[in-house]
Amino acid sequence: MIRSALMTVMTSAAVKAGRGLKRDYGEVENLQVSLKGPSDFVTAADRKAERVVHDELAKARPGYSFLMEESGAETGTDTTHRWLVDPLDGTTNFLHGVPVFAISIALEREGQIVAGVVYNPITDDMFVAEKGQGAWLNNRRLRVAARTDLSEALIGTGVPHLGKASQHPKFKVELSSVMARVHNIRRFGAASLDLCFVAAGRLDAYWERGLAPWDVAAGIIMVREAGGYITDADGGGDMLDKGSVCAGNETMHRRLLGLINKT
Repeated sequence: MIRSALMTVMTSAAVKAGRGLKRDYGEVENLQVSLKGPSDFVTAADRKAERVVHDELAKARPGYSFLMEESGAETGTDTTHRWLVDPLDGTTNFLHGVPVFAISIALEREGQIVAGVVYNPITDDMFVAEKGQGAWLNNRRLRVAARTDLSEALIGTGVPHLGKASQHPKFKVELSSVMARVHNIRRFGAASLDLCFVAAGRLDAYWERGLAPWDVAAGIIMVREAGGYITDADGGGDMLDKGSVCAGNETMHRRLLGLINKT
């Protein structure tokens, strides 16, 4: 595990926010799943967790800027540092009582992601990475999977929801291309955890489009520090701006990138 002062600040903020989400998760399981009440409840839980993370980080590092899912951008006196925060990645899972969601926190320094934390409060899985210090799950060092044969690969992705219907045709073409070549595909519903699963070797590779910067920022350094390759889905380096990712070991990344772009 990384013992730096920065990582202590980030993990402490995640754990504190996680306690509230875990309590709220216990309540949402008892709610009837419908569009109105539970959605409002989850939004309140989301904002409460974001407020906890914001206050903890701001107290420890005064002046840093923020980019947050719920509250948007907040420019601090120190514009060389920026926190990217998703207080509840996997909101739909949370709403339906599925224990696959996370708090994601990343630190960007002069335009480069230098540290990331992804924490699932239900499983108590704490994924951490810091530039030059490796990627870790609790006390275990992470490495991307070594597989290179697509026919043996388990690939992760994200399916565009109803609100992103315009993305459905392109996704169907990509999915068809990948399905024909790989062992199988998984969709867990939380991009930050998907990238951590690549870093941990649980998924051999992963791609998704239509993402926000806070969805992927922590996962980017997680994959890199675990020895993996990550680009946007077109093969460039604009993951945060383009809102897409393709990740895996060197071979899997290259082959998956070829499959989703061959059409």
